Amino acid sequence: MQIAGIILAGGLGTRMGHVKKAFMTINGRTTLDRLLDVYRPLFPEILLSAREPADYADYPYPVAPDLFEARSSLTGIHAGLAAMRAPHGFMAACDAPFLQAGLVRTLLEHATPEADVVIPLKDDGYVEPLCAIYSKRCLPHIETQLENQNFRIISFFDKVNVQHVPVSLLHQADPHQLSFFNVNSPDDLRQAEALSRELGV
Repeated sequence: MQIAGIILAGGLGTRMGHVKKAFMTINGRTTLDRLLDVYRPLFPEILLSAREPADYADYPYPVAPDLFEARSSLTGIHAGLAAMRAPHGFMAACDAPFLQAGLVRTLLEHATPEADVVIPLKDDGYVEPLCAIYSKRCLPHIETQLENQNFRIISFFDKVNVQHVPVSLLHQADPHQLSFFNVNSPDDLRQAEALSRELGV
């Protein structure tokens, strides 16, 4: 299967003093560079989904600009799906600095041409829509949501073929569930620094 790797790099970082999340530094490395280290061996096609392409001029990857005005993760997913050449794309947000390659590989192994969404399913029944694979067939449903100002990613899932991957199948690849750790506040950033030192990530 052809699957592109898309990094949702458009986070404003409002609670981070308006530092763009892609350029947050954890122990000397930006979150964007951390994600690219995971993506490069896995994906022949890599895109950055972002509102302001000029911010990423120093990176050798195409930038998929937002096609809708509203700022949201769903807007970024839409932009990436619309711009990629591959029929499927793996999405991760740039506020997840500890994405584990093994977990991504496990999701890729569960992808099939027929699946429109391949997504981790947690023990509490919640899914992780910003660490998942989407097909281009999702585009019309996402566009309808964005036109209606509905930014809840999972709202269109009942209209497409969703493949859930239980977290129990992902434990071996990411035993500490680091892939799902998000940095949304200064406290999160301090915790990320501590985790990085403690676990060597």
